[in-house]
Amino acid sequence: MKIGIVGATGAVGRQMIECIEERNIDVEELRLFASERSRGTTLPFKGQEIALQVAEEGSFDGLDYVLGAVSNAMSKVFRPMIEKAGAVYIDNSSAFRLEDGVPLVVPEINGEDAFRHHGTIANPNCSTIITYMALAGIASLSPLKKITAVTYQAVSGAGINGFRELSGQVKALENNEPVEAKVFPTQIAYNCIAEIGSFLDNGYTTEEMKMQNEGRKIMHEPGLKVTCTCVRVPVFRSHSIAVSVETADHLTVEEAKRAIAKYPGVRLVEDHTPTPIETSNQDIVYVGRVREDLTCENGLTLWCCGDQIRKGAAANAVSIMQYIDER
Repeated sequence: MKIGIVGATGAVGRQMIECIEERNIDVEELRLFASERSRGTTLPFKGQEIALQVAEEGSFDGLDYVLGAVSNAMSKVFRPMIEKAGAVYIDNSSAFRLEDGVPLVVPEINGEDAFRHHGTIANPNCSTIITYMALAGIASLSPLKKITAVTYQAVSGAGINGFRELSGQVKALENNEPVEAKVFPTQIAYNCIAEIGSFLDNGYTTEEMKMQNEGRKIMHEPGLKVTCTCVRVPVFRSHSIAVSVETADHLTVEEAKRAIAKYPGVRLVEDHTPTPIETSNQDIVYVGRVREDLTCENGLTLWCCGDQIRKGAAANAVSIMQYIDER
């Protein structure tokens, strides 16, 4: 298999490299692409140092797959070049997620959608992946009608600079120094910010609307209704989501737990409440606190946590590639 990665030096790009190596994927060639300032530097892969390239016309020729970990704008630049080269582009940006003809894929949920691509496959939003992985077992028993979600999103969701800003602010406060907020709207250290993405006319943010718009496409439920509030919290890694779901049919808590427990890529936790720390640096979505929703007849409530750099981004993209290649 010949693989390329655009945005290889970012947090998600580096994680893609690690996931490919961890899974011992048979890689005949790995091409790593980054910005001009990284030209000539290297990144490690399977005991070798691979030189970083700057992508241009012809750079993707001969590749089977290209994994994208770049901005929407850059993804729009690279997509035609990748498709022209005949490679399958698996894109982590939000540029094409809702485009007709571009599958939006979580392999455990709707892997077969990947085969309907026309050159490009989209990776969903990180919180969307984690939430619907937690709900997929329930959805296997009854269609989902309505979801209320509150996300508690780690600073690494904003990239490596999110890490640096939280760490820098904590140190500044400890030393009685001024706190600078550049990545987030205000101080994130010891704080919560209910503002991720840009605000829309309906009062929701772009990040919050992804939970409904992307969820409808992934779950094949065009009438699914979702209300979501996204909150940035001072956690370095792994997102948490509190989710209430109304199903078409009545399900008992025990039925829901059994379905969650047997769903691939999900772990039901009953002896304690899952936390971001324990779910970091791995690909399983942990689900706990499954109980009845006291506000509606066919409602269930749960808590889930998952590593948004891995399952929420890099590992899911690598899994899409494996899913296609193995079939």
